[in-house]
Amino acid sequence: MTDREDFLAWVTSDLRHAEQALHNGDPEPRRAVWSRKEPVSVMGAWRNALGQLALHDLFTHLGESFSDCVSYEFELQSYDVVGDMAYTVGLEHTSTSVNGEARSYVLRATQVYRREDGQWKVVHRHADTVGG
Repeated sequence: MTDREDFLAWVTSDLRHAEQALHNGDPEPRRAVWSRKEPVSVMGAWRNALGQLALHDLFTHLGESFSDCVSYEFELQSYDVVGDMAYTVGLEHTSTSVNGEARSYVLRATQVYRREDGQWKVVHRHADTVGG
């Protein structure tokens, strides 16, 4: 399996599972796929985070806000792997409850990954809503 195939398999399995779990109110799988090393950052659709402490607070907040995920699909538009770094660009199609209110939305999401001890970890996320 090539680096690109290995990375794509991880994106469509572990990473997808982590995002679906978060939208069901469980932030732990997302924490598991994120780096524990600095620097880490999120420029989020609703909230930003710089550094481990802010990231922990953000994931806790999101876990408390989301529940009852009906669907989560990541429409991958572009990705690449260069050595121990990789990125993805795509659209996240989500139907979940946010603070108890059913919502469906699409986010444009760009993520950067670093291979650490042989495993892919997210180190940066930028997401915003798709304008209509």
